[in-house]
Amino acid sequence: MIPAYLHELAPKSMHGAVATMFQLMIMIGILLAYILNYTFAHMYTGWRWMLGFAALPAAILYVGALFLPESPRFLVKIGKKEEAHAVLMNTNKGDVNAVNKAMTEIEETAKQKTGGWKELFGKAVRPALITGLGAAVFQQVIGSNSVIFYAPTIFTDVGWGVIAALLAHIGIGVINVVVTVVAMLLMDRVDRKKMLIFGASGMGLSLIVMYTILKFDNGSQAAAMVSAIALTVYIAFYACTWAPITWVLIGEVFPLNIRGLGTSLCSATNWLADMVVSLTFPMMLSAWGLDNAFLFYAVVCGIAIFFVHAKFIETRGKSLEEIELDLHKRAGIKESDTSTIK
Repeated sequence: MIPAYLHELAPKSMHGAVATMFQLMIMIGILLAYILNYTFAHMYTGWRWMLGFAALPAAILYVGALFLPESPRFLVKIGKKEEAHAVLMNTNKGDVNAVNKAMTEIEETAKQKTGGWKELFGKAVRPALITGLGAAVFQQVIGSNSVIFYAPTIFTDVGWGVIAALLAHIGIGVINVVVTVVAMLLMDRVDRKKMLIFGASGMGLSLIVMYTILKFDNGSQAAAMVSAIALTVYIAFYACTWAPITWVLIGEVFPLNIRGLGTSLCSATNWLADMVVSLTFPMMLSAWGLDNAFLFYAVVCGIAIFFVHAKFIETRGKSLEEIELDLHKRAGIKESDTSTIK
């Protein structure tokens, strides 16, 4: 629900930045988990403390959620226009013109009947579905989580000690946070597709460097250092492009009447792809070796570049209603005939 909620709440000019804050918080949470896990690693029953501390942010989230405003698009949908207007005034910092324009667009799209699976897989929504599902799948199959999950193992495989590998993992967490902040600053200034292509290109080149070193080097100190740098660069490219932009696209690309359904499907697909990649990576390591696994993911990065260029739709700088109108135009649906999506 979070990507859909953030996009429905955020002003048009801040869609990307607000949605990227979601990813920034994830990266900060991962970094804190790395630090806490390292801190408790040598304690008696330390793993219990690792699990127990997760209750603290859960409690904070529970209390904070009680004070969150409702989505103005949902409020209009159920007839509470005055409350929706008040929320928009707050999120748009009192900009009356922006609020009035947003209310007009929201009221128009709110007239649509709530859609189901038939509408989600219909002709009008197909470009959005391809973009959302494509981003959800490629974010995982380019190997991102495998590299992050197995980073300590990878570091030890290229010659680092165990303690050094765990500390390097914390370093990766710091870099994740920093580059996600950079992504947040760029998100509404650079096209989504360009950032995804740029990210996949950098990740692919980093993987090729790691493949070359692992394939042809006998474990020298210099090779271990270059591998660590390449691995860090790979994760940095991922953290500032595919990690946040996937959720930005998933949250904003679907029409209002099926946004919840489309977002849920893409999120579920993302986690399914994550599960498949996580289960297959150890088998790939055993059967192919780490070097060939990296080469495989580099090839997938190349496929992702082509797919983004050819199939994804661009959403930067558009309101949710403008994105929906673009989908209607692609499908040949007249603006006056938007009560249902065929």
